[in-house]
Amino acid sequence: EDIYELTYIRKDGSRFPAVVSVTALRDAQDAIIGYLLIGTDNTARKQAEEALLQAGALQSAIFNSANFSSIATDAKGVIQIFNVGAERMLGYTAAEVMNKITPADISDPQEVIVRAKALSVELGTPITPGFEALVFKASRGIEDIYELTYIRKDGSRFPAVVSVTALRDAQNAIIGYLLIGTDNTARKQAEEASEQLIEQAEAVHRRLITIVEQSPLAISIAEAPSGRLVLANRKAESIFGVALGSSLAVVSAEWKGFHEDGRPLTAGEWPMDRAIAGGPVTIGETIEIEQPDGARRRICVNSAPVRDPQGRVDAGVMIFWDCTEEHKAEEELRNARLVAEAANQAKSEFLAVMSHELRTPLSAIIGYQALLFDGITGPVSDSQRTQLDRIKVSATHLLSLIDEVLTLSRVEAGREVMHPERIPLLAALHESAMIAEPLAAEKGLTLLVVPPPDGCEAWADPTKLRQILLNLLTNAIKFTDSGSVVLESVKCEQTVEIVVRDTGIGIAPGDHDHVFDTFWQVEQKSTRKVGGTGLGLSVSRQLARLMNGELTVASNLGEGSAFTLRLPALPPAA
Repeated sequence: EDIYELTYIRKDGSRFPAVVSVTALRDAQDAIIGYLLIGTDNTARKQAEEALLQAGALQSAIFNSANFSSIATDAKGVIQIFNVGAERMLGYTAAEVMNKITPADISDPQEVIVRAKALSVELGTPITPGFEALVFKASRGIEDIYELTYIRKDGSRFPAVVSVTALRDAQNAIIGYLLIGTDNTARKQAEEASEQLIEQAEAVHRRLITIVEQSPLAISIAEAPSGRLVLANRKAESIFGVALGSSLAVVSAEWKGFHEDGRPLTAGEWPMDRAIAGGPVTIGETIEIEQPDGARRRICVNSAPVRDPQGRVDAGVMIFWDCTEEHKAEEELRNARLVAEAANQAKSEFLAVMSHELRTPLSAIIGYQALLFDGITGPVSDSQRTQLDRIKVSATHLLSLIDEVLTLSRVEAGREVMHPERIPLLAALHESAMIAEPLAAEKGLTLLVVPPPDGCEAWADPTKLRQILLNLLTNAIKFTDSGSVVLESVKCEQTVEIVVRDTGIGIAPGDHDHVFDTFWQVEQKSTRKVGGTGLGLSVSRQLARLMNGELTVASNLGEGSAFTLRLPALPPAA
């Protein structure tokens, strides 16, 4: 007898498995006269066998998977099968639980009690806490997937999702139960983390809403392209009088808007309209709005489009505030400044005119004094010469004061003209010292000039430089009772530094800035009276700055003073 399998090839070339039974055909003398081959198509059986093998492999993979536990019990709940996954998850070996315990013994007992009570209420029948509570629905043919806590051999716990199926025989009688469990720890942790994130986000959102609502600035957001307001805090509503959900078209219809130059805002020119249209970010834009009652307010606005991750305009945001009073204050300040500038200009012009008017008679007085002193008009006694000297000193002092006032008025009026040139520093220092020498000698002071390096030059107006140095030297002599006054150049590079140093009364650090104020004098801080107007240092600093320089002081009370004049050594680059 011969039955075998082989593959038949059809006429069209396709192939199929076949089972062939071969029989020899014999005559009456038992001689073979032929063969009978009976073939059956074996495709279906092959497919069934492959499916069976695949199912077996799948069942084996499922049962032996370490990723979930498979626990099979008998009808009474005693564990009969405990797979690799169950061993890994629960820490027991199969031998430790099979034929010994039920799944209820590795579950949280309190959760089992709670489940029994809940099922009793749900299904209207008393259910005993224990294994029955775990399989009751499955025993009634109801699909049952639930969560509970498994307890490992070492006492540690983990959340699990359990699917329960009743196992039945051919007569549909229950012969056991299959409980497939998966470790739910990661999902639980993810849910908890997600809940925390949601709570945090909600807290941030609530806080943000609170901040926005309490903000002293008006904040509004409109969705694009409809223009519907989706956020408008109390300040925004109080300025425009519109509520959340209103359309920008409503605002535009009820309100009149104007550019800063007075032109009316046309359709699409409102800052929010431009924002939801994708226009540029604007900072500090000023518009004017006319309220329905006719009152006008000035509004300062920051606006910007809000884009989604793809770059499309999703909304527009506008942060604004009522700057009407601020604008009024600025206008008043601007007007006051203009009035003050005009008054200052008038004062400077008045001083300039008056100074010129005063110089003429003073020059005449000094001239006539010289004529009288020289005896041209007749003999002069010693007593008369003394009086004439006093007239000259007073007139000369008054003339120097007028010159200072005149210089100050020209500087403040912006009419002081500089004529800078290269000035050899040694000659300038000696010239100024020579003029101041009699004053120093009169007080018994030593006036020293420390020569600068050879070839040292400053880029300055000669007359203004002489005026500054004489002011510094006469001041140093005035406030020094004993010792010396030194005039020196301590630096001769791109910047020239000239220092006038004395051993006088000194200046408190807190007064260093004040000494350059107009009409401020050191004697205001003490009982010492030395005369003067308090203009010299103020004029000197302003002249230094007009020549692209600076004048500073370093001093302490009782330690003398050092005034440093810094001037450029070279003309400024073109």
